[in-house]
Amino acid sequence: MAPMLLNRSKDTLRCRFEFLVSEVGLEPGYIAHRPVMLYYSLEGRLKPRYYVLKFLKENGLLDCDWSFYTAVTRSDKYFMKKCICPHQEAAPHLAEDYAAACRGEMPSNFRFT
Repeated sequence: MAPMLLNRSKDTLRCRFEFLVSEVGLEPGYIAHRPVMLYYSLEGRLKPRYYVLKFLKENGLLDCDWSFYTAVTRSDKYFMKKCICPHQEAAPHLAEDYAAACRGEMPSNFRFT
C-alpha cells in the first residue's frame, strides 16, 4: 500500500514505528493498515501534532474526537485552522509552541496536567 517506504532506512522506519506504538499508543495492525503515517517526519510532523492533540485533550479543549491518523494526514493549513486557531484565547501560546515543536524544539508551554 505504500511502496515508497521501501526506500526508507530501517532505522528511520523503526524510530517512527516505535514512537507510534510506545508514545502514541497505536496498535501495530492499525499502523500496518495506514502505512502512510510512516512517511511523515518524526520531528517535523508526528511529534508536534501528537503534542498538540495530547495538550488539547488533556485540557478539555478538543471539541471532537480526532484520531491521530486524521491529525497527521491533514495539511498544515487545515490542522492549524481546526486545532490551533480555535483555541487562541484558551491557549494563547499554542501556535508558537507548535511552530517550535515543528522545528524540533520541545516548547516549555506544552503542559500536560
